[in-house]
Amino acid sequence: MTSASGPAAAWRSGTQSGDVLPSGPAGRLSTPAGDGHGPQGGPPTVTIGSYPDYPSAQKVVDYLADNRFPVEHSAIVGTNLTLVETVLGRMTTGRAALLGAGTGAWFGLFIGLLFGIFTVGNWLAVILVGLVIGAIWGAVFGAVAHAMTGGQRDFTSASSLRAGQYAVTVDAQLADKARQLLGRMQVPGSTPANTR
Repeated sequence: MTSASGPAAAWRSGTQSGDVLPSGPAGRLSTPAGDGHGPQGGPPTVTIGSYPDYPSAQKVVDYLADNRFPVEHSAIVGTNLTLVETVLGRMTTGRAALLGAGTGAWFGLFIGLLFGIFTVGNWLAVILVGLVIGAIWGAVFGAVAHAMTGGQRDFTSASSLRAGQYAVTVDAQLADKARQLLGRMQVPGSTPANTR
């Protein structure tokens, strides 16, 4: 094994005990706390209820806020996440050109307005020319971009994340107060967390 030289070696020389991370601001290597699955976001939390949809969980937090609970110590956590890609329609070269023309027209309108402000003559003609040129170039680029995919993706879609369940969590020291407030509220479909 050869010894490292150059900028990488200079960077590693500031580390302690052979690690590859530079020292932290205090001169010691800073390591993340917790189990290594992400940053610990403050004090420990307790789940006070689980709900089948987001509006129900939102209603719970809103109820807590209306009753003067410090909601800055609460969170809505979506679990069992699923990526859903909804297919919106078939994409053809003509449709890609049409969508590109629309986008190009907006950009051309913006450029036309920009030049139209500084035009001494007929500013409306400058705006219209910018709009038409933008639409033409947008259509060309849209059609070419779709043709370059080689038919691998002949549809349009929109992606979204959906959770199977939404848990409302609060800081552990405020859990009893939140449970008392929620005892007065009935949310359909809720699964309250076990109380101590």
